[in-house]
Amino acid sequence: MKIGIDISGGDFAPAANLDGAILAQKELKGDAIIVLIGDEEQIISGLLERNIADGLFEIIHAPEVITFHDHPTRALSKKPNSSIAVGFNQLAKGELHAFSSTGNTGAMLVGSMYKLNTIAGVIRPCITSTLPAIDGSKTILLDVGSNADCKADVLYQFAVLGSLYSQHVHNIEKPRVALLNIGEEESKGNLLTIATYKLLAESDEINFIGNLEGRHIFSGKADVIVCDGFTGNVVLKQAEGIYSLMKKRGINDEYFDRFNYENYGGTPILGVKGNVIIGHGISNDIAVKNMILHAHEVASSGLAMKVNDAFN
Repeated sequence: MKIGIDISGGDFAPAANLDGAILAQKELKGDAIIVLIGDEEQIISGLLERNIADGLFEIIHAPEVITFHDHPTRALSKKPNSSIAVGFNQLAKGELHAFSSTGNTGAMLVGSMYKLNTIAGVIRPCITSTLPAIDGSKTILLDVGSNADCKADVLYQFAVLGSLYSQHVHNIEKPRVALLNIGEEESKGNLLTIATYKLLAESDEINFIGNLEGRHIFSGKADVIVCDGFTGNVVLKQAEGIYSLMKKRGINDEYFDRFNYENYGGTPILGVKGNVIIGHGISNDIAVKNMILHAHEVASSGLAMKVNDAFN
């Protein structure tokens, strides 16, 4: 198995990405080959500075960089030799089993849809976030930003995608799927959630347990929580903000330490023909390591193929 990592993406590139790749390589212990994609001279120099032989990794030269200031759609065509564009080309050709990056999120989404294509039957691909539950379990929240405006059929598909992710990557045999809403009653909510509730309740593809209020997001009552990307992004940023406030005030708590993004590394783009993992732009070496390990986990599960099978 080969896992590609964009060495040029992110606020602390290339140092954090190289360090993260080295850490991940030690943990994988030969289960996968990590492919470093970026400026070859810069990569080799960075490895030598760390007393790492460049033969430990495969290197693909990609001298251009898509920055956070580049327009996502135009960047891939204007910078065909960028680490992101080259990574997607390698993934599309089957030279990689997964591709991960902490670079421009928009470019990663565009590349996923136009370089790999959306799985037939999927209306809109989406991204998730893994939230820590108080009971020690993990809850998948989706969508968290890629689809701000949604219709009921889109949210229904998010429920199916989230359930497949939970089942095959988190190893939950029958994931409990909930709809994020302002009340538990079937009649509560806006036009979108009321219509979505009806679709989810009538489905035999998922284990739908009903509406879930915001106060129960971290309770462990659901394995998958479905919402539109606008709502999901607000929830995610609020959770990140609470964690940051606690750190600033010197408050240490075992449960809230699990909110640290470093623990999760990245999230897959669900609904595309390939395994693509997006990491946080401020990722340090630990977060990059975990992003690569999660890419290996997702690729090993055959998630993209299982999603394809479920929709076709």
